[in-house]
Formats: sequence, C-alpha cells, structure tokens
Amino acid sequence: MAFKFEKLSILIVEDTAPMQKLVTSVLETLGVGNIVTANEGEEGYEVFCTENPDIVVTDWHMVPVSGIDLVERIRTSETSPNKTVPIIMMTGYSALPRVSQARDTGTTEFLVKPFSANDLARRIAYVINKPRDFIDTGKYFGPDRLRRVIEDYSGPFKRNSDNK
Repeated sequence: MAFKFEKLSILIVEDTAPMQKLVTSVLETLGVGNIVTANEGEEGYEVFCTENPDIVVTDWHMVPVSGIDLVERIRTSETSPNKTVPIIMMTGYSALPRVSQARDTGTTEFLVKPFSANDLARRIAYVINKPRDFIDTGKYFGPDRLRRVIEDYSGPFKRNSDNK
C-alpha cells in the first residue's frame, strides 16, 4: 500500500545541520506536504506551538534543550496546542535504558541512527495507521506503553478496557 503524505505537516527538531537536511530530504522524497524545522528543543517548542504539526520528529541530544525535554513539554505544558501529537525520537543510542526513558517521557516511536528512508517512512505510517490511546495517570501522560497482548496474563488489570 502506497502512502500519500502530501497532506502531512511534520516538524523536524535536529541540531546537526547535515542530519536536519537529510531528514528533510527524506520527507520531501516521501511527498510530505509541509516540513518545518527547528535547531533545538526550545526553538522546536516555539515552532510546534506556532505551526501545530501533525507529527514531530526530534533528535534526543541537543543543547540547551534536549529532545526529551521537548517531549515532556509538549505532553505536559498548558500552552501545548496538541499534547497527543505523535512524536518520533531519533538517537544514535539504542540501549534499553534510553529507549525506556524516551517511552516513559511520552515518545510515540523510537528511531535509531543511522536509519534508512524506509525506517522513517515506516515510523510515520505506523503513527498514522496505528494511533495509540493516551494514558493519564497523574505521573505519566503519553501514548499507552503496552503494545502487545499477553494471552495468559494473570496480574492485576488497570485499564477500563481490560474489564470488558
């Protein structure tokens, strides 16, 4: 199935100019209709509030405001225009604690550098075709972190949908 991305608006937040150009080029090749960029998390949040994109693609390690800080602000700030926007976190570090931290902050998808155009296209298609419910526990607001159904699970049920 071919995806038509021309109606999409995507914000790229990346502090390394060559990587920002590469991601922009990949998105242009995919046919994304509106691509906006920012060089770090603070500028990224300002552009996010102004442009209100459909998807945010952000690098993790940026100074002075990191991608993790950006995700947290998008998810929790009263000034955020869309707390449920899909966020794809890019990083060169794939260690499990880093993936867990991104997930626990509210990142929707994780993309390890280096990645292919297909990898990025798959993440975008995934957040469009399989949107995840959002959870608000008071301590966490973000996409439901549970991705799989465990048929023989016998622990406590915590979701309303578990009791159906």
